Amino acid sequence: MENPLSPARLAGAIRREWRLRQLSDTRYGFLFDPAPDNEWVSLACATTGYDQERDQVLSLCAVRVCGHRVMSSERLELLLRPDGPVDTESLRRHRLREQELAQGMPAAEAAGALLHFIGSRPLLGYYLEFDVAMLDQLVKPVIGIGLPQQQLEVSSLYYDWRLHQLPPYQQDGVNIDLRYSTMLQALDLPERETPDPLDRAVLTALAFIKLRELAAG
Repeated sequence: MENPLSPARLAGAIRREWRLRQLSDTRYGFLFDPAPDNEWVSLACATTGYDQERDQVLSLCAVRVCGHRVMSSERLELLLRPDGPVDTESLRRHRLREQELAQGMPAAEAAGALLHFIGSRPLLGYYLEFDVAMLDQLVKPVIGIGLPQQQLEVSSLYYDWRLHQLPPYQQDGVNIDLRYSTMLQALDLPERETPDPLDRAVLTALAFIKLRELAAG
């Protein structure tokens, strides 16, 4: 068991306290409650592009994971009303229509719904850093900080699993293919040609469960 006063735990406690002090709306203090045991939330979003400064979130999906089960019936799917015109390529890529987006949820309302759905549960994702950076655009104006939950990167779990399949003499400097489609094939999970946020959130959750099982032997 980790020493409660270990440097890692102390640093985590200091970081948590600092972020809690930065929270601009105390009604969201529950985000810092102890997380439920063996529960996570898998996140995915569709964006107009990959520029974290200029692009925006068009839709998002969050799916709860409990133990070894993906709770696909316990999910949050939201369309967001964009701040301005959305280019035709983005609409085509995400199979969305302008009329749908015009009826989407305002950013602040979507942020509140997402935060209440996640609570203090750790987040899962594949290249989660990008999704979180984009979602922080919605969250920060509401609570003053970005998503404070622990983040678990599934591509890192996949990398570790693939690395440990190799003999030690092949592990140094090895180049492991971390494309999403490659991971799905390796884990024998179904692949969608153009996955939407729901597909991606569910498949990432399934990959997480399978990788944990493989790591446990």
